[in-house]
Amino acid sequence: MTLPEPEPGLVISYAYLWHHEHSRGREEGLKHRPCVVVLSVRRDPVGPPRVLVAPITHVQPTCPESGTSYLRA
Repeated sequence: MTLPEPEPGLVISYAYLWHHEHSRGREEGLKHRPCVVVLSVRRDPVGPPRVLVAPITHVQPTCPESGTSYLRA
């Protein structure tokens, strides 16, 4: 299966890492959840793009900082 090129608005399944999970030493989110691609930048024409995603959730963060994600390059 060919994966689509990441572009803003694309919804993907991703193990989103919440700030509170990162603070506890986790390096990957606990479960896969729907996320929307916010930004996709290609630094090198042959390498993979850098992608910024945001989780799609029905629960509002208790504080703004808890919605932050840490993506590994």
